[in-house]
Amino acid sequence: MENHTKVTEFILTGFRSHPGSQLLLSFLFSTMYIITVIGNVCMILIIRMDSKLHTPMYFFLENLSILDICYSSVITPKAALMFSPGRRIISYNGCASQMFFFSLFGTTEAFFLAMMAYDHFIAICNPLLYQIIMNKRLCVFMVAGSYLSGCINCTIQTGFTFSLSFCGPKEINHFFCDVPAVMHASCSDTLVNEIVMLAVCGSIIVGTALVVFISYGYIIITIVQMPSAESRHKAFSTCSSHILAVSLFFGTVFFMYGHPGTISSPDKSNTVSILYTVVIPMLNPFIYTLRNKKVKGSLKKQLKR
Repeated sequence: MENHTKVTEFILTGFRSHPGSQLLLSFLFSTMYIITVIGNVCMILIIRMDSKLHTPMYFFLENLSILDICYSSVITPKAALMFSPGRRIISYNGCASQMFFFSLFGTTEAFFLAMMAYDHFIAICNPLLYQIIMNKRLCVFMVAGSYLSGCINCTIQTGFTFSLSFCGPKEINHFFCDVPAVMHASCSDTLVNEIVMLAVCGSIIVGTALVVFISYGYIIITIVQMPSAESRHKAFSTCSSHILAVSLFFGTVFFMYGHPGTISSPDKSNTVSILYTVVIPMLNPFIYTLRNKKVKGSLKKQLKR
């Protein structure tokens, strides 16, 4: 077996396009990253500066914004530079680090979205017990547990992927070091790695998605049984932004990691990857701001000050 340490760097091929469009792509990625950081920082400041938003729901939303900044920072700046001439090279250790943190934050986000669904379930289905169940200790425990789950997954994924052999100069058909793309660049048999990736990622996606679906199943039943249209509208508006965020995230992630054949279609995955690595972290603060009356009210109050 070839020793994988012979490879000291990789070449990220990204999107093969006309040189003129490379500059445009670099500008677009840079712009989206700036919007992501500004939008999520504003969300964090709004929540911290308004005492009315110091509730479990906004505690999770604040942590989601912090996570989205970290998540985007792992991928987008390097991707923006990659479209510049001579910037496509990434070191072996740099590639491993990028994969590690991307897997960490991506997995943690899936658990965060599941936690937020559970929080909505308690708020709507058990409102009288909400303050008792969703106490500060449980919220902190859930956030810490999400990061721990992310650490376990990223350690497994990165460890298994970089135990493969890489022979000679290797191109990665992606704009970042994603697990399937790096495995595709290996000269080893990747069957075991594919099975591990499908088992681990599949169980995480299915597990967190089940929490979301079961929570919203009970929420829908409760909303239907509410006596007044105003109560139903208020309950639905509370959940609508989260439903949109969940649909975007889990839809794209399931396409990437939740089914066989991911390794064999890297070109298709490049385009889909932009959604959950660049676009969704940028959209989240707008989704939760524009569809949330409390956040919009707090924002207007802060702007008047």
